[in-house]
Amino acid sequence: MTVALSPTPESSKLSELRERVNQMQGRPASQPVATHPALAGLLQLQTGSSYGVDSASLAIALMAGPSADGAWCGVVGSAELGLEAAAAAGVELRRTILVPDPGDAWLEVTAALIDVLGVVVLRAPSSITDGEVARLSARLRQRGAILISWGDWPRCEARLTMRDAQWGGLGQGHGHLQARQVTVDVQRGTAPARSGRLWLPDADLAIRRVESEAKPTVLRSVS
Repeated sequence: MTVALSPTPESSKLSELRERVNQMQGRPASQPVATHPALAGLLQLQTGSSYGVDSASLAIALMAGPSADGAWCGVVGSAELGLEAAAAAGVELRRTILVPDPGDAWLEVTAALIDVLGVVVLRAPSSITDGEVARLSARLRQRGAILISWGDWPRCEARLTMRDAQWGGLGQGHGHLQARQVTVDVQRGTAPARSGRLWLPDADLAIRRVESEAKPTVLRSVS
């Protein structure tokens, strides 16, 4: 089969060819998805991809961008995802489906949600087989959905981790934890990690970048 390309620069021709091949194979080409502004410069979510995170906070941050843009989301295998924190970050709870305890049916439940939702957050089981990963990866590409794995997930598009947490709101041994700054590292394959300092969350439970020129806030490291 011959594919006719419009007279565009070489890189554009290659992109056009890939998109047309994907269309002929019945798979939607990978497309950018609304990503939380706090992650700008660190990560751009793409359809058909999986992402790994090491905390509920990062799972919420990844889910918030697509959800605020109108996507339906699902959470499988966790009752620990704070709904108040998720709503404050921009997750629309009226378009969020929760399956806190799928039991041994986690794979079937996750696959079914991928069929109908834009984003699925999975509290990954401790043991995952290559076949299970391959099945869900194929489903993601076919449906143009996104999987966010809270826990280990092989061959994900990018892995996000938190470090150097500092909390605000503590006085001299008293007070309430009100806000947290963390460094978020985004690792894609063997490329050098990208890092950014985020409020996760700030005193209003919002997620945003730490502005270096802002007036310093008294923060304390909490182990």
